[in-house]
Amino acid sequence: MLLTFIAELADEPLLLDPADPPAEWETNTWWLSAEVEDRQALTTADVVTAFERTAAALRVRIRDELGFPGVATFYVWHDDLAGQLRCSTGSVPPESLAFGGTYRPTDDLRPIVEPFLTDPNPGVVELCDEEADFEPEIPPFPVWGAQVGAATG
Repeated sequence: MLLTFIAELADEPLLLDPADPPAEWETNTWWLSAEVEDRQALTTADVVTAFERTAAALRVRIRDELGFPGVATFYVWHDDLAGQLRCSTGSVPPESLAFGGTYRPTDDLRPIVEPFLTDPNPGVVELCDEEADFEPEIPPFPVWGAQVGAATG
């Protein structure tokens, strides 16, 4: 089912409006999950290929159907706290995505997909000792991006 959901993203409602990033986020962001058994039946290569095909389909749709002349990026990240793959499309280059935390743009989707597929307890996070007197430092998380707009960033 996950591969089907990824393919269907190319046909979902799509809004590209550089003047309204919150509306883009609301319209274009998707949360993908799968049961552990379904994850175990998939390979990283299968999921990477599905996302690459979706990016290619979005590129054609944005340029030909929507006629959007600007920069647009389709991007994917793993939200390990939620146990989900998430993806979105925005009218920004890969280095300017709308995240509150720090992220690291990457051309390699495998390190994002593999932890999602191999997580035996998706969405389960081990908590720190409550008496610890420190704020854990959250390292930048990887985000894969594919340019899908007519212009490049």
